[in-house]
Amino acid sequence: MLVELGTESLGEATGEDAGREGSNAVGFARFRLGDGEPSDLVELVRQPATDPAALEAARSILEAAGLQVAVCADFAGRILDRLIRPFYNEALTRLDEGLATAADMDLTVKLGLGYPEGPIELLERTGLQHHHDVTKALFEVYGTRHYAPARRAVVAKRRAEREKGS
Repeated sequence: MLVELGTESLGEATGEDAGREGSNAVGFARFRLGDGEPSDLVELVRQPATDPAALEAARSILEAAGLQVAVCADFAGRILDRLIRPFYNEALTRLDEGLATAADMDLTVKLGLGYPEGPIELLERTGLQHHHDVTKALFEVYGTRHYAPARRAVVAKRRAEREKGS
């Protein structure tokens, strides 16, 4: 059974059993940054006792659909969100501190790291309020400052809610 996930862990859908979690249920999430197009990446979530045949069947189905599959353990946020959300939060915080302009930070990341888009322009293009939602969900699970929504994301979320209500 394939279970589509948001930021939550597979255990929230299947339950947890003293570290013996697993069955024929496999979680999956196709990565999408806010309002951006979904990527070709699917994070396939396994639990400690997931049936290897179920994992391979899920991988085969997703790859046959033309998607790239990365397998990870059952953690909220999986691989990408756990890696990139602190990076985006740090970029937003450095912008607040006045380290550089958004344009200069974006240019530095593009030229220095070879990224096609800088963190600020990427978040603004895909919806900074969505970054808020994901980081808030991760902060509620992990409780570390790295996942606490950055001030600019909080402001964007409040503005989006205000515009939606009017």
